[in-house]
Amino acid sequence: MVAVCFYFQVHQPFRLRNYSVFANDPFYFDNEANEAILRKVADKCYRPATRLLLDLVRRHEGRFRISFAITGTALEQFSRWTPDLVDLWRELAETGACDFLAETSHHSLSFLYDQDEFQAQVDGHVALMQSTFGFTPTVFRNTELTYDNRLAKWLKDDGRFRGVCCEGVDRLLGDGRSPNYAYGPPGTLAAGSTTPLKVLLKNYRLSDDVAFRFSDRAWSEWPLQANTFAGWLDRINGDGHLCNLFMDYETFGEHQWAETGIFPFLEKLPEAIFDVNPGQNEFVTCTEAVDRFPAVGDWDAPEMISWADSERDLTAWLGNPMQRNAGQELYRLRPTILNRHEAGDEHILEDWRKLTTSDHLYYMCTKYWADGDVHKYFSPYDSPYDAYITFMNVLDALKRRAQS
Repeated sequence: MVAVCFYFQVHQPFRLRNYSVFANDPFYFDNEANEAILRKVADKCYRPATRLLLDLVRRHEGRFRISFAITGTALEQFSRWTPDLVDLWRELAETGACDFLAETSHHSLSFLYDQDEFQAQVDGHVALMQSTFGFTPTVFRNTELTYDNRLAKWLKDDGRFRGVCCEGVDRLLGDGRSPNYAYGPPGTLAAGSTTPLKVLLKNYRLSDDVAFRFSDRAWSEWPLQANTFAGWLDRINGDGHLCNLFMDYETFGEHQWAETGIFPFLEKLPEAIFDVNPGQNEFVTCTEAVDRFPAVGDWDAPEMISWADSERDLTAWLGNPMQRNAGQELYRLRPTILNRHEAGDEHILEDWRKLTTSDHLYYMCTKYWADGDVHKYFSPYDSPYDAYITFMNVLDALKRRAQS
């Protein structure tokens, strides 16, 4: 039997306004643009997709099951500008067929820079899931699926998490191993090991068939039909326990427009998976996958990996000197920010944390920029250099405020 595990990432950053080097006001974020973008994506993706998922859960009487990771910055924007979306996710939570993953509250790379800040953001996000959805996460996903053995140790030591989501990177799988099993950190299968942590690996080929290739008319499988995709999933029977389909939620309606047929595909998919091999395929949440399937081997990640680009590493955020400088200067400021916050500036810590959102570093990426690739698609700037200048102008103003 193959268990299909859908996890959708929901995230919106607080984009910066065009902040001059001469500016010194505390209004760093372009809330007019942030609201407009959110409302557009809500109309194209969040609202129709979530209504469809809710209908599918009810139609299939809870057999269709899904997981969400929703960042704190996204939830803040929903609460401000589209509160009906929060209500829709609450309805999904109440069905019992949807769970929520923990992550950093501000979609940050804080684990790389400051363990105390990482702890604070994870704690904040867990509390947010509890207060918003009444759900306590036991599965973790780090920002952009960044992961290494140090993160696994942190999660084991923390004690709250039984599983973590990760990219199924080929160079770590090696020959003869499949992403369609659960794994564990090094030493998981050693005699006497008591580690409870399971690693769920994204099947990036099948995930990307939906997230990236679905509307590609040059793709040999275009147009992809639900029964075809269900057949591919069914082939895993005998060669795996589960198939982890991890993707941005914006796949549905925003990256793949409604005109591509992505919503009818999603609507037909559960029934196609149930029918392709009756009684042999099912859906599970990430929590259920972790609880149900044993780790079959070690997942050894001595260096940080991610789900970004073909390299599956950190170069999308820290691949050039601008990005590395911005990240270092940002986290170097944290002690000063905390002192100023404790001295009475109640908003400065939250303003600083919104700058830790990894998107700001992503906008500075120079890889493939001239080719008009995905990096340019997501950026509100004319160039990575404009992104760096704007970010550093804001950071300098925040530093002056913290030191005043």
